[in-house]
Amino acid sequence: MGKHETITLGGGCFWCTEAVFDRVRGVIAVESGYANGHVDHPSYKAVCGGDTGHAEVLKVEFDPEVISLRQLLEIFFATHDPTTLNRQGNDVGTQYRSAIYYETDAQKHVIHDLLREMGQDKLFGAPIVTEVEPLRSYWPAEDYHQDYFLNNPHQGYCAFVVGPKVDKFRKTFAEFLKPGA
Repeated sequence: MGKHETITLGGGCFWCTEAVFDRVRGVIAVESGYANGHVDHPSYKAVCGGDTGHAEVLKVEFDPEVISLRQLLEIFFATHDPTTLNRQGNDVGTQYRSAIYYETDAQKHVIHDLLREMGQDKLFGAPIVTEVEPLRSYWPAEDYHQDYFLNNPHQGYCAFVVGPKVDKFRKTFAEFLKPGA
């Protein structure tokens, strides 16, 4: 078995992002958290207030021998709207920005190559506003945010927002679905 990689993705509410990537073949672990803000150990309440500079993110550990970074990013871009600044649906604020925080120069090149191709193809019909930066800081979210959809599938937001995103992933990326997911 080769070396695992980690990439940190912000696609709006981390409950949605986690619910999708938890089901991706080759993903070893996911953790909801807060990234690239200016406050140490931020709380969910502080991040939602919009003053910490953090994005709600998902730290994704994956096996590049099973799924490539490019494939993960294709799933990421297909399961959120990378053309809306600081917004995903009804979730509005800088904490909901579309973001990719990389850890290596190799990751940076893959990200920029894909963004260039998507821009040339006018894939989304509007400019992509995804923030791409090195991961400067990361703080795990509180325990109750981890596996939130799994633990709360009937909660209103999960039933009406997260569930449809998971269904879209299952239909669009069936070949990347973990067995039993």
